[in-house]
Amino acid sequence: MNRGNALTIPFVVLAAALLPAAVAAAEEAPIVINYDEDQVPDYTLPDPLVMEDGTPVEDAETWQSQRRPEVLRLFETYVYGRTPEPQYVRFEVFDEADDALDGKATRKQVRAHFVEDGGEDAPTMDILIYLPNDAERPVPIFVGLNFYGNHSIHEDPAILLSERWMRPSDAFGVVDNRATEDSRGTGAGRWPVEQILARGYGVATIYCGDLSPDTAELFDQGVIRLYYREGQTAPEADEWRTIGAWAFGLSRAVDYFEIDEEIDHARVAVMGHSRLGKTSLWAGAQDERFALVISNNSGCGGAALSRRRFGETVRRINTSFPHWFCDNFDQFNDREDELPVDQHMLIALMAPRPVYVASAEEDRWADPRGEFLAALGADSVYRLLGTDGMAVDEMPGIEEPVMSTIGYHIRSGRHDVTDYDWHRYMDFADKHVRP
Repeated sequence: MNRGNALTIPFVVLAAALLPAAVAAAEEAPIVINYDEDQVPDYTLPDPLVMEDGTPVEDAETWQSQRRPEVLRLFETYVYGRTPEPQYVRFEVFDEADDALDGKATRKQVRAHFVEDGGEDAPTMDILIYLPNDAERPVPIFVGLNFYGNHSIHEDPAILLSERWMRPSDAFGVVDNRATEDSRGTGAGRWPVEQILARGYGVATIYCGDLSPDTAELFDQGVIRLYYREGQTAPEADEWRTIGAWAFGLSRAVDYFEIDEEIDHARVAVMGHSRLGKTSLWAGAQDERFALVISNNSGCGGAALSRRRFGETVRRINTSFPHWFCDNFDQFNDREDELPVDQHMLIALMAPRPVYVASAEEDRWADPRGEFLAALGADSVYRLLGTDGMAVDEMPGIEEPVMSTIGYHIRSGRHDVTDYDWHRYMDFADKHVRP
């Protein structure tokens, strides 16, 4: 059989710190990665408008009251895990300056406390916020997680340098799993703060590691451990792990926006890239307060259809990142067709709110076609709820954005967040969430 561009990835390149069981499994069965459309298997997607018992969903009320909760429960049970209700959150504004960025912005730094009388080691979450000074209040805002600390998204010296654990990175100035002063602004290319402010939007960001360190060994050392029962040492098979904890933090940011009179909490757009794009979709699915949801190159477990088995697969992601999804997801390694859901149903959970999915031409690992097809697969739900759904039924060309209620673009280039992406997101927001 001709496998075209299919690749077999040796175990040694999978990840540097896999758990022993995952190491053994990977050695026993090398993971095959397919990049050939001709090798995509035949598959049938579950219908988002058919209940588990086979009953068709024919009206908006049935979707909202019955099918939507059912789909959400399936994702909780088999993919992301159940997220607990917050036990305690208190917000402390520890920095506020109305002359930030040469007078263009008001900067706020807000700490969310998750333990009422916690000590220095108690989990907290810091929200960095910039609001445009020349915009009418309250302002709409983009919020998203970052990979290497709030200080990495801009060179502003007043941003608190994170002291949390971080993944090793010379490029991001991380030494011995901790940020250094060399970290400042190293991720600014993905956060065009001044351009966002110039368009009349605020921008807020949170270091994902405040909520859950991105490592299988330490993932529960943020908020997850706060919700263990007495004697519990790991999440149950259907309980949240890292992506769930990250999404939890995004919702807590909205809690803060609701009490800040300068922020329009009814016009919050959540954006995430890569694993954080998976998170933005899961956050938007659970929390309908997000007015607009954006996935940037989110791939497997995000916007891409699992059943296509193109690029990263369920087994590959569960093997390399066993802390991201709930343990129940493991049972679908190499058995994607047995999943009761696929990612078009995750996107459908945003309906009727606007959702935007973005791909990159060279990012075959994230399966751009699978991302588009998942967005298209949510169209029937959006139309049932009275929107225009997705305005096209064929994948558009490079840099030909679709701006219907389900938006999509594929741009040239690699796995990244670019100025092109951000300008399309702001165009989309202008159309769908501006008053």
